[in-house]
Amino acid sequence: MMEIERKFLVKGVYKNQAVEKIRIVQAYLCSVPERTVRIRIYGEEGFLTIKGKSSQSGLSRYEWEKKIPLKEAEELLGLCEPGRIEKYRYKVPWGNHTIEVDEFEGENKGLVLAEVELQAEDEQFNPPAWLDEEVTGNKKYYNAWLSKNPFCSW
Repeated sequence: MMEIERKFLVKGVYKNQAVEKIRIVQAYLCSVPERTVRIRIYGEEGFLTIKGKSSQSGLSRYEWEKKIPLKEAEELLGLCEPGRIEKYRYKVPWGNHTIEVDEFEGENKGLVLAEVELQAEDEQFNPPAWLDEEVTGNKKYYNAWLSKNPFCSW
């Protein structure tokens, strides 16, 4: 399945519009640009995700995800490359979309990113005023990059 999304820095108030808040912990079994293999604990659920290389625009890439038992996800985190991503995800409805705002913790504390999934690369999206600079395709904002090059070291 192709994942098509735009990514933005966040500059304003969004929490009062959020309908959900979930804690996420994730790490990578493989984090090379051609493919990433991620283990994620999303709330109380475990997931194994494989993502392909991003398109030239950075808007889309192949994504495959499978739910796995929480205990297995916890065990697999122990096999991952060094560097973990810890964050809270806020889901904010916006028109026909849901904006997912990630407020990072740990070594990435202070970074707040928003993503919105689209149906097509040319789909129109009118961002709310609390979204700032678009960083779609900027690799330094990819979670796999942040796990090795945390925000605190910039």
